[in-house]
This record gives sequence, C-alpha cells and structure tokens, in this order.
Amino acid sequence: MLTDFDRKMIELAFRQAKISADAGGLPIGSVLARGETVLGAGHNQRVQKNDPIAHGEMDALRNAGRQKTYKDTTLYTSLSPCMMCSGTIVQFKIPRVVINDTQSFGGNEDFLRERGVDVIDAAHAPSIEQMKAFIAANEALWNEDIME
Repeated sequence: MLTDFDRKMIELAFRQAKISADAGGLPIGSVLARGETVLGAGHNQRVQKNDPIAHGEMDALRNAGRQKTYKDTTLYTSLSPCMMCSGTIVQFKIPRVVINDTQSFGGNEDFLRERGVDVIDAAHAPSIEQMKAFIAANEALWNEDIME
C-alpha cells in the first residue's frame, strides 16, 4: 500500500528523471528516504558525466552520503533497477523499493523479492509514458544503457 509520502517520492523520482532527460541523459530518477525524510535524490548521469555506473539509484545513494544503516530506508526509482543497482540494494540491505515503471525495463523484481526486499510496482503512468517516448526517440542510446 502506498502512503501520501510514497506518492510524493514517486513524483520526486519522476521529476529527477525529467531533469536527466532535459540535460540529454536517460530519464531515470531515484530518491532514498528514511521515514518521511529525503536523504538523497538523483538521476541517471551516464551521458552527462560519461560515467557508465552513474545510474539514477547510484546518484541518489551518493547524494545521500554515508549512512550507518540502510535497514530503515526506502528507495524510490522511476524505472526498475538494473542488476548493478539491484545488487547494491541487496548489499546495503535496503528493505523496500518502490518502482514507478516496471513495463519499460524489468526483470530484477524477483531477484530483489527472493532476497527479502519489499518491491512495490507503483505503475506511475507519467514515468511509463516518459520512458516509452524516450526509447522511441533514442533507441540506440537506450540499447547502449541496457547493453543490448
């Protein structure tokens, strides 16, 4: 079940994705929160920084800085996390992930669930539409991002 705060963070992840798209990058954004406190927000910067691991989730975690624990946090992401980001979620023991779009890219939800992560598919229509439009207009860049 999504709370009002969850819905705000879903929108914040979506806005972070738009920031990336507006800067010529992939429209993927993420937010790390503890309770109702935002610890960090970020977006995919692979293109902008020429950095292959500057995914949205990684940027949010970097912006959150060091945490003594992640066991009481939620990671919000505009797109289902790739295996690298899913591994980081498991490594940091982030217990809850809210995903705006599992339609455009997915497959690691079961990996996360099998490792005890509560995965919530928010089915956020604006995120889904934003990613569909991006993929249609930038197929080569999208395929580079997902290593196809």
